[in-house]
Amino acid sequence: MAVFGETKTVNALEEYDIGSNGSIEADRMHASVLGGTSHDAQDMYRMGKKQELRRNFRLVSIIGFVVVLQSTWESALLSAYFGLFNGGTAGVVWMMIITWLFVLAMIASLAEMASMAPTAGGQYHWVSEFAPPSFQKSLSYIVGWSAAVGWVSGIPACAQMLSSLVIGMVLLAYPDAQIGELWHVTLLMFLWLFLMIGFNIFLAQHLPLAEGIVLVLHVFAFFAFLILFWTMAERLPAEEVFTKWTNGGEWSSMGVSALVGLSTPLWCFIGPDAGAHMSEELKDAAVVLPKAMMWAVFFNGVFGIIMMITFVFCGGALESVLESPTGQPVLQAVYNATGSIAGTEIMGVLLVILVFFAAVSVTAASSRQIWAFARDRGLPFSAWIEKVPAGWDIPVNALLVCLGSSLVLACINFGSDVTLNAIVSISNAALIFSYIISIGCVRLKRLRGEPLLPRRWSLGKFGGIVNDLALVFLLVAFVFSFFPIMPNPSAADMNWAILMFGALAIIATANYFVSARKSYIAPVSLVKRD
Repeated sequence: MAVFGETKTVNALEEYDIGSNGSIEADRMHASVLGGTSHDAQDMYRMGKKQELRRNFRLVSIIGFVVVLQSTWESALLSAYFGLFNGGTAGVVWMMIITWLFVLAMIASLAEMASMAPTAGGQYHWVSEFAPPSFQKSLSYIVGWSAAVGWVSGIPACAQMLSSLVIGMVLLAYPDAQIGELWHVTLLMFLWLFLMIGFNIFLAQHLPLAEGIVLVLHVFAFFAFLILFWTMAERLPAEEVFTKWTNGGEWSSMGVSALVGLSTPLWCFIGPDAGAHMSEELKDAAVVLPKAMMWAVFFNGVFGIIMMITFVFCGGALESVLESPTGQPVLQAVYNATGSIAGTEIMGVLLVILVFFAAVSVTAASSRQIWAFARDRGLPFSAWIEKVPAGWDIPVNALLVCLGSSLVLACINFGSDVTLNAIVSISNAALIFSYIISIGCVRLKRLRGEPLLPRRWSLGKFGGIVNDLALVFLLVAFVFSFFPIMPNPSAADMNWAILMFGALAIIATANYFVSARKSYIAPVSLVKRD
């Protein structure tokens, strides 16, 4: 057995006792105790990792996890405004369909890598194994920071969305209510954050069951909204829905405007790598995880496209709806259709429940991402963050880091929601960057004719073209994730993601050369060759 890497890395390995230093037979026995299979033990042994988390997830529950986290049809209702403003009804519908098709190529590329190396580290681990040798350590470190920041910044964003939805429901019932101030939103965010983290800590053993139950609710609520809109709402002509393009931002061309409006479908489909970060809690991950990732995105895409078409057909694109005093167009659209405040509030409660469990899933995936990165000494205080308390079988300290960082970000909202939005806007760009680099590394190996790792789920001879389609789309999405809603925006309308991402890249790169190149343990240095 040979372990390759730098001498400093080996010394760090000995100091922190990271990885599997026992026999494969011992690892198999330990994996079976925590719910794994011999294949899981073999994968963990090859990657030099110890099985610390209990493998509670199965195929249906992990599909539920990804489906609920993405919440594609719910996001279509909650974030349609940006695509309608830049693109119009035709733009948001067609861009939704196009995005889904390319996302399938992207998720297929990620799923194949997940089968090769099913680890909670996800993208940064894959970059470490698949990048050219001279870039394996530095590039995986930067990707690790990008993925960690991308996921963790999504937690307060979810809390903010939930708070705004609740305030919108209050304003619908009581239009004169004095609610909606920044401190109201912030205090609600605190509540949601404690509930999200609390569920992940104290009810973690029930998370797979909860995801299965919420998956059923997800499907039930989808048909409830669908039936409501098609049977009770007034409808626009089909020609207007599918052929009317709008350049609300007054960009140089309609095409540019529609690409700026990509923010809506991107928000609907972002985070398909979530399942990979739960792979060390999934039984037979190398074969089950890729299937779950593909099925989840397939079903979410079908549901999301149907709901987006339904929403714009049934009044969701009306100016009176988009400018609703509730701040939530979906609530106004449901109220216009039903004429009932009570009925609208019931539908609103369904959305709150679904978005809350999406936020719980985001929190779980985020904590596993930073836990894995800390395990490889990629974060400050890594030795504490990576600890899994005996008997808990979950990364409690990583969850506390998620809570602390999210509370700090939420506090910014007391003074300025513009500043908070500027910080959390980095989420999409950071995750897309991690997808580009990881898929790009595998594509480079294919171009060079280098052998890929054995995998139980493979793209076969279509791997190259699938990777290419994913990269083309991701590069376009990455560029336009930095565009504001209109040229020459005000501070409130500015997309600050470019500033935040630039700062992240500079800080991560500088920190690598200052200290992390000595302390960070590139995952490839733990991999066993035999």
